[in-house]
Amino acid sequence: MARQRSILSFILVLLATFLISCGGPSVATPPPTYTQDQLVKIQEYVPDIQAVQERSQELQNLIETRQWVKVRNFTHGPMAEARLSMNYVTSNLLPKQQPVGRKLVRDLLDNLIKIDQATEVGNANGALINSLAAFTDIDKFLQLLPETSSPSEESEA
Repeated sequence: MARQRSILSFILVLLATFLISCGGPSVATPPPTYTQDQLVKIQEYVPDIQAVQERSQELQNLIETRQWVKVRNFTHGPMAEARLSMNYVTSNLLPKQQPVGRKLVRDLLDNLIKIDQATEVGNANGALINSLAAFTDIDKFLQLLPETSSPSEESEA
């Protein structure tokens, strides 16, 4: 009988130890936020992306006037650089936003390839549709980025 009590006591001690170790106070983890370094890196590339976005009308005019060499120069130059900048920014986004950012960068690349293919055959309509889709991808990407104040706004506060 004494042996059964000691075994039962041992099992109860093990059970109590297990329950105490599993039932500690739950610590609320704050939602992920951007570090200052991430914000600096993101803001380093944003002006380049926005500059290309603001030139959307220029690309549309080149397509409408069928200046295919200039269209290809635009898509292989400023648009390709914007895509690279978007790639650099994506790695600094919050973890749950990174897959969305990567998808938008891939979609932009697909649209640039389609623009290039359309210019090879002189398809203005196809090039125009894909250029609009490319700039839509850039707009969506810019909406993913965190809102930060500019350095001049910080010094005024």
